[in-house]
Amino acid sequence: MAYPLEQGCIHKRPLAVLASPGRYVQGPGATHELGRELKRLGLADSVLFIAGGTAQRCLSPIWQAELPPLGLTPVIEAFGGECSEAEIDRLVELAKTHTFTAVVGAGGGKASDTARAVANELELPVVITPTLASTDSPCSALSVLYSEEGEMLSYRFYTRHPALVLVDTTVIAQAPKRQLVAGLGDALATWFEARTVLQSHVNNQLGGKPTTSGTALAKLCHDILLADGPGACAAVDAGVATPALERIVEANNLLSGLGFENGGLAAAHAVANGFSMIAGSHRMLHGEKVAMGLHTQLVLEGQPQSEICDIFEYCKSVGLPTTLAQLGVNADSDKEIQTIAERAVMPGETIHNEPFDVSADAVACALKAADQQGRAYA
Repeated sequence: MAYPLEQGCIHKRPLAVLASPGRYVQGPGATHELGRELKRLGLADSVLFIAGGTAQRCLSPIWQAELPPLGLTPVIEAFGGECSEAEIDRLVELAKTHTFTAVVGAGGGKASDTARAVANELELPVVITPTLASTDSPCSALSVLYSEEGEMLSYRFYTRHPALVLVDTTVIAQAPKRQLVAGLGDALATWFEARTVLQSHVNNQLGGKPTTSGTALAKLCHDILLADGPGACAAVDAGVATPALERIVEANNLLSGLGFENGGLAAAHAVANGFSMIAGSHRMLHGEKVAMGLHTQLVLEGQPQSEICDIFEYCKSVGLPTTLAQLGVNADSDKEIQTIAERAVMPGETIHNEPFDVSADAVACALKAADQQGRAYA
């Protein structure tokens, strides 16, 4: 799936496209700069904050103390927990009772996705301030929509990226390590999917050809993950922000976000979407599903066994799943395997960016083979 191309374009040659958020700010205590950053954007008056639980506890007191002296009134609304049509509609209707100048999404990936959707409906700029480094969504211009039961339904694409992404690594260092590890899983697929898109000569998620810069950012993301993943996990165990954690937070949020949009997606994310159809996987995080999707992609593509083993070893070292059972999927159930595979190859899914035709049967075989190999590392 990709962003729709602008209407009215008569240029028939393939165009390379790169997009990004307007500004990215990261570091310990960055929350204290939010007011000045909003003023830099020319914003004043009321701002709608869609806040997850951690944001309400840790960030809301700072917003309420520091924004009013700068002429900004924070109106804080609790995020309902699921990026669904019902939650988006609820927040849009609430927002229509006020006059807001911007929407701020604060929390995990689903809170960010919801804020983007609400801002798009209201035609307002959106600011994202994640409290986790668990996905690559903060810098993107899309939302992943889910059912109320947690099944992935569709992507929704927007014409504008966040005006600002502000990341307070003091908050992220205090978050559960599992969230950071899930971010490693989501980011780990970035380079391998971008590599596939480049080899396939298809469009990236922005509807254009990958730029050299976009592909290089995806590769840089991969290199940082391998170098600093274990060190960043140790920092979160200690509850402190270290240089290794700073680099991993940048990789999980910024580099992976730029890499997946500008580089493109392939089988790993499509298979992860397939996992969402299995009730047993609903307790698992997006990045954990993507990691197993990446294992499946590498087997499906017939990549060298040495590369596959390296990825399994890395996942084991940081705590990412290597088997279907760890995701709540019954590897012995042909019905579950087929359900995942059929969802992964739906028309328009990113698995069709692979440089060969992909069938549900081929995905089912790759799932079983990846699981069998992964059991040796579990």
